[in-house]
Amino acid sequence: MEIMKKIFKFIIASTLIISGLLLGGTIFATKKIDTLGDKLQQKLHG
Repeated sequence: MEIMKKIFKFIIASTLIISGLLLGGTIFATKKIDTLGDKLQQKLHG
């Protein structure tokens, strides 16, 4: 039973870490795309 608890805790911790990395990567990519879009718009209309 103790082994199952350790495996469960490891799975939860891994899931939280991976979710955090994916969320952070998504936010970073969104900000980069927004910045590049602003630069492109400025070149086209500026």
